Amino acid sequence: MKKMAALPSADWEWENATAGAAAGLATVTFSHPLDVVRSRFQVYDGRISNVPAYRNTPHALFAIARSEGLRGLYAGFYPAVLGSTISWGLYFFFYSKAKQRYLRNREELSPGLHLASAAEAGALVCFCTNPIWLVKTRLQLQTPNQTRPYTGFHDALRTIIKEEGWRALYKGLMPSLFLITHGAIQFTAYEEFRKVILSSKAQENENPLATAADLLDSVDYATLGASSKLAAILTTYPFQVVRSRLQQRPSTTGVPRYMDSWHVVKETVRFEGIRGFYRGITANVLKNAPAASITFIVYENVLNLLKMSRREY
Repeated sequence: MKKMAALPSADWEWENATAGAAAGLATVTFSHPLDVVRSRFQVYDGRISNVPAYRNTPHALFAIARSEGLRGLYAGFYPAVLGSTISWGLYFFFYSKAKQRYLRNREELSPGLHLASAAEAGALVCFCTNPIWLVKTRLQLQTPNQTRPYTGFHDALRTIIKEEGWRALYKGLMPSLFLITHGAIQFTAYEEFRKVILSSKAQENENPLATAADLLDSVDYATLGASSKLAAILTTYPFQVVRSRLQQRPSTTGVPRYMDSWHVVKETVRFEGIRGFYRGITANVLKNAPAASITFIVYENVLNLLKMSRREY
């Protein structure tokens, strides 16, 4: 009995990591073509660009499908799956561990501690996965006319290290660290919205012993996921544009388009204005609002399933 009592914490962490990984895989499979479109819009500045000009999101999807086929719409899919699966798994794992640590000697967490837990998890994930996201972005930006294209994920890694050095794998890390606030805002909003819905449904429910799994259904999880994601997108999107522009492949002479984050900001403001920081946001919202719904539906349901299995065991 003592041995079993020591297991719940470890089991809980494992369940969160597994549910998070499954959620990430489902999300990226559904939304990848819109991710390709978003990346191409983000780096297009109306001046010198390696990507074609698209009028809007539907036109971009149609043009890529016509000129590059399904392969173009799913460019960078392998690193996207790898990065998303690892990121979500690590994120939910670290987030759960942080919440458990902050819950010691407390009955519940304040919004500030939810924010701190999400920020801590995000920072750890950034350092682990930045090379994967850089390769994904470069593969997505490749077009049929690309000079010396990468043939795949591993070729891109080898070529980047050979031509630019290992430090190039961490281009865009600074805006990525700022983007930690995205996950923090999303998870804080999710937790707070979830409390409101749970409180409302608990008052309507006649069973005082009903759990969150009894009170909430997939529609609730979808609504919570989409609304929390939208709040995060509106506040952090410019950092995504800065990161994508930094992660572009250098010219054939080896000179990068932008030297650092501040250079991106100055050039974008100078030539495009504030609007430049929101290029591709339509594709981003179309990709992430439904994707967040899918993520949290899968996450919550897989987590509930794992909990039920553990109780039966």
